[in-house]
Amino acid sequence: MQSSFDLDSSDVAHENIKRATITDGVGKALSMLFRARQLPEYLRNSQIFGQLESQLEKERDQLPLWIPVGLGTGITIWFLLADSYLWSAVIALCAGLAVFVKLTGQGTRVGSAIFWFLLSVGAGCLIIWLRSWSVASPVLERPVVTSFYAEIEKTEVLSARDMVRLTLDTHEKQGLPPRVRVNVPMDRAAVELEAGAVIRLRARLMPPAMASLPSAYDFSRRAWFMGLGATGQALGDIKVVRPAEPLWGPVSALPEYRQRLSNHIQSQMEGGAGAIGATLATGDRGAISDEDAEAMRRSGLAHLLSISGLHVTAVVGAVYLLVMRLLALFPPLALRVPLPIVAASCAAVAALTYTLLTGAQVPTIRACIAALLVLAALIIGRSAITLRMVAAGALLVLIIWPESLIGPSFQLSFAAVTAIIALHTQPKIQSLFTRRGEAFWKRFGRAIVALFLTGLVVELALMPIALFHFHKAGIYGALANIVAIPLTTFVIMPLEALALLLDTIGLGAPIWWICEKALNSLLVLAHYVSSSPGSVTMMPTMPLAAFGLLVFGGLWLALWSQRWRMWGLLPLCCGTLIVLTTRPPDIYISGDGRHVGIRNQTGELAMLRTSRSGFVRDMLLENAGVDGDAMALEDWPNAQCNADSCTAIVETSDRAWAIVATRSSYYIPALALSAACRRADIVISERRLPTSCQPRWIKADRTLLQQVGGMTIDLESHQITTVLNHTGRHPWTRFKDPKKPARKRVTSDRTSNGSVIAPQ
Repeated sequence: MQSSFDLDSSDVAHENIKRATITDGVGKALSMLFRARQLPEYLRNSQIFGQLESQLEKERDQLPLWIPVGLGTGITIWFLLADSYLWSAVIALCAGLAVFVKLTGQGTRVGSAIFWFLLSVGAGCLIIWLRSWSVASPVLERPVVTSFYAEIEKTEVLSARDMVRLTLDTHEKQGLPPRVRVNVPMDRAAVELEAGAVIRLRARLMPPAMASLPSAYDFSRRAWFMGLGATGQALGDIKVVRPAEPLWGPVSALPEYRQRLSNHIQSQMEGGAGAIGATLATGDRGAISDEDAEAMRRSGLAHLLSISGLHVTAVVGAVYLLVMRLLALFPPLALRVPLPIVAASCAAVAALTYTLLTGAQVPTIRACIAALLVLAALIIGRSAITLRMVAAGALLVLIIWPESLIGPSFQLSFAAVTAIIALHTQPKIQSLFTRRGEAFWKRFGRAIVALFLTGLVVELALMPIALFHFHKAGIYGALANIVAIPLTTFVIMPLEALALLLDTIGLGAPIWWICEKALNSLLVLAHYVSSSPGSVTMMPTMPLAAFGLLVFGGLWLALWSQRWRMWGLLPLCCGTLIVLTTRPPDIYISGDGRHVGIRNQTGELAMLRTSRSGFVRDMLLENAGVDGDAMALEDWPNAQCNADSCTAIVETSDRAWAIVATRSSYYIPALALSAACRRADIVISERRLPTSCQPRWIKADRTLLQQVGGMTIDLESHQITTVLNHTGRHPWTRFKDPKKPARKRVTSDRTSNGSVIAPQ
């Protein structure tokens, strides 16, 4: 008979054997799951797979360039889907596919490329999701007129508009969002309105404006990532409750110094020359008039007003060259100290200082990052100007500011730099522009050809982006930049720096006079080019699919080095074909229902309201591809108007459409309104129309527009595109859900802090 001890020990031994068996089985399963697997037979024997593997092996140095492209793809998907469940599905799908590809394609270049691209797509979607969550802040729900206390965070002087823009911190009190932005007329802006001061003011505040039309500029999206919960206009005088405390430290004093420097430059040069000179030195664009700004845009020279790569490169290059030449004058120092390292370090300090001095805007930060990467490459003896440098800068920017991807600034700057480097790294182009021992006039001609070809390639790269965002693009920009870029880089900016240096001893006046003449010549060039016939191409809203094809084709051409890069011409041609064959909408309706544009068969646009000013009206004209003013609807042959409404007939290939649009707030008899609605196919109104108004197709009144936003209508295809369709329900959108009960209207109410809610 066994003892109890023997029984217990045998049970323990049995249990240990059982556990060991289970552990061994799990270990074998895991090892089978994660061990290197052989490719399926059909892939190993596939000729296409073999060619792709061979091609990617040749392009192995170019593969890292697609990591920021994958990151940008994930960010774009996040903006397009606008649903947290879909975002989670995309991230999970990318992670799952990446694991599957890693297991089945281990050891192959194709599998590795797909694996990292999928991971970057999922990472991009996750990064922008986290970024949106981290900047989430309360947003004003309705317009209010209120008095409140706030601390000034930032002061911007917009002298061209005769106003001062204040960014205020309400400290999440008084029933207001934590950060608001208010415009103050210049005559009511006290000198004490400095950062750090506490003020009391009365203002009319509104929620950040959403896009007025599909594909139009969406300020509410930008305000969301800026943390702005409301914008508005100051009413009455502003009382300074507590003045700003003295600033300590060079960084804290930079905003004040920047403003003083801007004022000093404008005092030395009058008019537009002083405004642009201040922009080049400090990034302050507030003094540039609307006429000069529009001329710079239409002539393709607007990039000179944005402190970015050109300006930072000029500063870095000048400092690097100056330090190298000065130190080389001292042979003992030059023999003992590595001059390139010292010069690169001084240039890096200059780049950082210039970035901080000009306000550290995102384009300037991007250019500073690129300059620092170039200087680091020079220090360690590597090739400085490469596409990997551009990719590293783009990757860093997308990780820190992922929302900048869909903005025109990011797209324009990186597209220009990528196009320039991709062009000049091609062997044939390098051979064409290499310096030779030849006559001076030949070298000069070669330099002019290089500058023109570079400008032409940049214009072609930027044109789709400009047409997509601004619906206009300059035609003569390549020719204008041949003169403008050397003039700005080698004449204006050095003269301005020299004048500021000589001002320290009171001898800068002659240099300021020369600099003013050079800046005026730049303005003359901009106005001449912009006013030339055919200087600007206007285009209605570009389809998103066409823009995507154009971007993908351009990236394929620029980022590969082998002959298959020419495949990028196929999506470029397809995108161009879609753009040329897309029929513009027949009707444009703004989100508030006040502005309506109707296009006839000849392409002319007639406007319901023809006021000479108004942001929404100008936005409608841009989206319609109209350069200048449109005709009034009452002057249209197929329209009849009175003080309250307009009736128009739009003919298409299959029928004639009757359109009724109201344009006043006066009372209209219910019977007359109902009869007009029954005769119309489309009724448009900024009012809430009664249920008795039943048109034959669509009633775009205030109720519907608050649910879907502005819209465009294509009568030929019977297609309606709304802002809601285009943007989705992102956190910054404020579309009303028809399934939820309507809130009680408030005509006048006084809250606990004395604010008056404006009538709805």
